[in-house]
Order: sequence, then structure tokens, then C-alpha cells
Amino acid sequence: MIKLNSAKALMIITAILGWIAIIAQFYLIIVNRVTSIPETMIRFFSFFTILSNITVAVSLSVQIISPDSVAGKFWAAAKTQAAVTVYILVVGIVYNAVLRFLWAPTGLQRYTDELLHTVIPLLFVLCWILYAHKANLTWRNAGSWLWFPFIYLVYTMIRGALTNYYPYPFLDAYNNGYTKVLVSSAVILGLFLLVSFILIAMAKKIYRKK
Repeated sequence: MIKLNSAKALMIITAILGWIAIIAQFYLIIVNRVTSIPETMIRFFSFFTILSNITVAVSLSVQIISPDSVAGKFWAAAKTQAAVTVYILVVGIVYNAVLRFLWAPTGLQRYTDELLHTVIPLLFVLCWILYAHKANLTWRNAGSWLWFPFIYLVYTMIRGALTNYYPYPFLDAYNNGYTKVLVSSAVILGLFLLVSFILIAMAKKIYRKK
């Protein structure tokens, strides 16, 4: 009988739920598509929620399957784990504070939404708090973790200008204008920084207790 420690068990559960949610959302967006399949697939991977959940699922899967490999050590590194935690935590915060009230999904979409925006963020944050490496995190790390959301914003704005499609209403420059979108983007990036600083402070406090 294979015995799992609590860390690996939680990682496995989170990874499985993550892949289930990602696959379910891909199925739903294809079935309910309003444009061609290639364009629908591009739109699927244009959601920060999807990219962050994929990052979570890949991170955990690699650590579970091949922890001693180069990839396994990369994903297990303190800086990497903290960065992924920041991204998925912001996904949960933005959805539950703003986007949740803009629609009322039903059926499979409702359960998938809860997994992507609430369950997976909470489980991964729990993984980070309880088991992730936290040594050597510095305040400067917060700035480097901004590159991913910043590049995502640039990509979204460029593609939106070309196609008039924006994955999130607060980034919709076509309907809101670039001034409002710029303000929204600044607020979102500020949130990333705030969450990063909070996690680094927590990491320093937790690490000192060990």
C-alpha cells in the first residue's frame, strides 16, 4: 500500500482538481463558442485565470512526478512557488470581489468557475503556507513577479486593439476607453504588488519561526 504524507496528498488533490477544472472549462468554451475553433482556443488561453490555473497544475504535477529533476527543483523553488501563489491568489480576489457579480453561471459552468476562482486558489495558498519553501525571499522579488501580469496586459491590449475582443470587462478599451483601462490596469498591478509584499512578509515571519 502506497503511503502519502500530508503535503503530497494535498498537492495531488489540488493538481487533480486543477486539471479537471481546466479541461472542463476548455470543453465549455468549445461547446458554447461564438466564433471559430482556432479563435476560441486563442481566447481560452487569453484568460489570466486559465494561465494561472495551468501554472498551478503544471507546478504541482511536476513536483509530484519528478521532484528531483531540473524542472521539479525550479517549480519547488521559494521564488517560483511564491510567484505562482501571488498569481492564483489575485485571480481569486479579483473574481470574488468584482467579476462574480457580473453573471450567474449554472450547471457545469458554475462548478468549474468555483474550482478555477475559489477552490484552487484556496488550496494552493494552503499548500504554500504549510509546505512551500520560503527561504531567501526578499522585497525585490515583488517587482520581478510583476513581469508576467505586465506582459499579459500588454498582450491583451494589443490583441484587443486588433480584434475588439477583451477577456475581462475592466480591460475593455473599446467600450471603456483607454483612460479607464489604464486606471484599472494600474489598480490591478498595484494589487499584485500588495499581495506579493504580504506573502513575502508572511514568508519571513514563518521562516523565522522554524
